[in-house]
Amino acid sequence: MKNTIAILTGDIVGSRKVEAKIWSKRLKEILKKKGKSPKKWEIFRGDMFQLEAKPKEALRTALEIKTKIKQIKGLDVRIAIGIGTGEHKTDKIKESNGSAYSNSGICFENLKKRRLAIKTPCEKFDKDWNLSFRLLSLTIDGWTPTGAKIIEEALKNKNLNQKALAKKLKKTQSTISKSLNQSGYNEVNLLINHFIVKLEQLKNKTQE
Repeated sequence: MKNTIAILTGDIVGSRKVEAKIWSKRLKEILKKKGKSPKKWEIFRGDMFQLEAKPKEALRTALEIKTKIKQIKGLDVRIAIGIGTGEHKTDKIKESNGSAYSNSGICFENLKKRRLAIKTPCEKFDKDWNLSFRLLSLTIDGWTPTGAKIIEEALKNKNLNQKALAKKLKKTQSTISKSLNQSGYNEVNLLINHFIVKLEQLKNKTQE
């Protein structure tokens, strides 16, 4: 898995319930931090988007997008993570190709009612992590707008303790603590770190 990239393909669930300018503004806030459009990311077909990321940042990025969108009541996001190579990159992500792009596209087509999935060159890795993602979804798909906001800030400010986070968000520490527990923040963070470790192990294994 030398020179690999991650391609995230997704769409907004329930986009017709809210004016596009509302959710697109939030989506672009995340995408713009990852690079310039249309080379690194693009929004197309109304509510679909595609983004290039480093493989180790793929899961965290997907969750960052989810926290942004779920702050809008009634909305959610489906994201397919494809990991592979990008043999042919152009100035537009939608015109580039390689196994990362095809894996992401195939994964997205097979999402159906699932909200998060992954496809890599390793079938066993995919099987294990797609099961983990199904379990993860039992928690993250139920994030409330308030919970999503607190999770977003916690993910962005990992060095802040609950007291500092409460001050930043102008909430009580007990509210922050309760929300983080209900939203499974510690478990989500552990899974993100575990994903990075397993991805590195997969990379090393394929290079042997």
